[in-house]
Amino acid sequence: MNKKVLATLEFDKIKQQLAEHAASSLGREQAESLMPALVYEEVVRLQEETDEAAQVLRMKGHAPLGGIYNVRPHVKRSQIGGMLNGMEFVQIASTIYAGRMMKNFITGLIEEGEQLPILAEKEEMIPVLTPLEHRIKHAVDEHGGVLDSASDALRHIRQQLRANESRIRSKLESLIRGKNAQTMLSDAIITIRNDRYVLPVKQEYRGHYGGIVHDQSSSGQTLFVEPESVVEMNNQVRELKLKEALEIERIFTELTAEVELHGSELYHLTGLLGELDFMFTKAKYGKTIKGSKPNVNPNGYIRLHKARHPLLPIEEAVPSDIELGKDFNTIVITGPNTGGKTVTLKTVGLTTLMAQAGLPIPALDGSETAVFQSVFADIGDEQSIEQSLSTFSSHMVNIVDILQEVDHESLVLFDELGAGTDPQEGAALAISILDKVHHRGARVIATTHYPELKAYGYNRAGVINASVEFNVETLSPTYRLLIGVPGRSNAFEISKRLGLNLDIIDQARSLIGADTNEVDQMIASLEQSRKKAEEEEKEAHDYLKMAEKLHQDMQKQMQNFYAHEEELAEKAREKAAAIVEQAKAEAEEVIKDLRKLQLEQRAGIKEHELIEAKRRLEEAIPEAAKPKKKKATSTQRIFNPGDEVKVLSFGQKGHLIEKSGDKEWHVQMGIMKMKVEESDLEWIKSEKKAEPKPIATLRGRDFHVSLELDLRGERYEDALLKVEKYIDDALLAGYSRVSIIHGKGTGALRKGVQEFLKNHRSVKRSRFGEAGEGGSGVTVVELK
Repeated sequence: MNKKVLATLEFDKIKQQLAEHAASSLGREQAESLMPALVYEEVVRLQEETDEAAQVLRMKGHAPLGGIYNVRPHVKRSQIGGMLNGMEFVQIASTIYAGRMMKNFITGLIEEGEQLPILAEKEEMIPVLTPLEHRIKHAVDEHGGVLDSASDALRHIRQQLRANESRIRSKLESLIRGKNAQTMLSDAIITIRNDRYVLPVKQEYRGHYGGIVHDQSSSGQTLFVEPESVVEMNNQVRELKLKEALEIERIFTELTAEVELHGSELYHLTGLLGELDFMFTKAKYGKTIKGSKPNVNPNGYIRLHKARHPLLPIEEAVPSDIELGKDFNTIVITGPNTGGKTVTLKTVGLTTLMAQAGLPIPALDGSETAVFQSVFADIGDEQSIEQSLSTFSSHMVNIVDILQEVDHESLVLFDELGAGTDPQEGAALAISILDKVHHRGARVIATTHYPELKAYGYNRAGVINASVEFNVETLSPTYRLLIGVPGRSNAFEISKRLGLNLDIIDQARSLIGADTNEVDQMIASLEQSRKKAEEEEKEAHDYLKMAEKLHQDMQKQMQNFYAHEEELAEKAREKAAAIVEQAKAEAEEVIKDLRKLQLEQRAGIKEHELIEAKRRLEEAIPEAAKPKKKKATSTQRIFNPGDEVKVLSFGQKGHLIEKSGDKEWHVQMGIMKMKVEESDLEWIKSEKKAEPKPIATLRGRDFHVSLELDLRGERYEDALLKVEKYIDDALLAGYSRVSIIHGKGTGALRKGVQEFLKNHRSVKRSRFGEAGEGGSGVTVVELK
């Protein structure tokens, strides 16, 4: 990738921001040396690495990357015969510990069921050097000092050393407490000179204590004297310190040999931890810029959804939708200065470089970027005083270089193409250059002032015009990119808003060509059409939201109805059972009385007695409740605003707002207002509540519910919301079995869907699809 282009597009600033998120010097080095990859498979791998790290950060919020050092120089020195020092051993032990913590962290995530193939692969390659780590920590403290536990010999030497130093201090303290000490000593303290304990003695009493003079004060009035009584003890301390140094050297030599023995493993560990740190560095940076993982393709297709310039503050950057490489390969952005054309160019260029470097891009999910072998950019005023080149000449030098190398695998960004020279010649040259680059198959975005290029996109296949929106009312750009609408200067409108005399403006209009007027009128018409389309889209979106809300309300009402219906049926069954039991008891009583009469009279039973018994049996039979006949209501009625009505086609109640025609009314039903024919309305008396009627349920194919739900490409949270809604819709449609397509991927979505279905009240069972049904990429659900 051309280094000049990287500087022009300010990719170095991206790397600087990226390096700030590194946890170690290893990650920082990789961030600072980052370059976009040129091989499609490598770019895909880099993006997957970053995505896995981002997935871990979403789940755990962090990764244990502290305590990592670049120990390769230490290992190298051990291999060429050098002896390492205490701090170098501390860094080696810390790095081994960091590797062990990272290995355990990744293992724990995998055991929890997370699909992290790249991290799992790196985890398997992390060497375990725990014995070396423990050996170092047993010998060296966290500041690089040697511990007494490093060896038995060192412990014994230090015990003797401390005992001798204690005896020396006791002897000197007795001298300080002597009766003449206050007179002869400059200060009642024990100090050290040349690693020997001494007393500060006044010059005139130098011979009182005998011994050796080691130093004197700057004034010469105080001598630092080693009294004769402690000279021998100081000699013993000196010998012990020499022994201590020799023992420490021996310990460090042994530890250095162990480091050399594990040199290749330490090299490998350092490299792996650097890679892991860099993976999480990219993920942290992506979180900072609210970036997302782009879909990458090798076909030169770019589709950015709400893309922002990554170097602008998030609250200031205006997002744009940009598409290139499918229906058209060249975009010509026209319009005035300060409209954001250059920002759009840099956004596309930087986003492409970031994607190829494995970084998240500042755009919404679902955005797509291409892998280009070359990115060329001619942006900004590059006037060169040293080379005596004008702005135009400097641009031409760049363009000549671009034309020599550009091909079908290139992305080319031209800013103010043909500027800096005669307008007619500049426009003609710009058209010629664009034709040349376009015919080579490159993906091109160019900005220009020239009105001649507004027609460029209308008579060439694969080329489209664009502009950056300008608000004439506020006299400021909105920075929104409008694909398919060429820009116009707005000079007359701006001048009018600023108070320029209308006569001057009208005369100016008469001086420009008819063709220019027609083009401007065409552009104005396109802008009006676009604004109207946006307003209609927003209105349709609002109606869709209202319809969804109504649908949800109807679902809730149906659920309540079904629940109430079951409750009423249960009560009816209980009441019927009680009536039957009572009837049985009555019948048994009648039969019992007949038998008693038969036994008592031993003769035929009288007629009136049989009639009485028959009447009692008939009374014991429960009567079915006869439905009450509804009183016929008059269909002819004069409706008035405010009347409560029922919309027959919806089965919903509402009230009349106003009449909109001879036989049509505006009806408010909940949050939804709509027009309804008078014949579709039924008047409801306000003083009496209408009896609740079951809501009509659409079943089967009339409900327009598919037997499959495709979740591929969906985000985790959005996917679960769609599954919940789909299960409800499938139940309403009367389906007993449906399929949910989630794909295999990392398995996170598949696991989430399985867990959701397992706990859903309406799911009887679920299973993965058979070989002919999609395998583990599909879950088949049986509904209750």
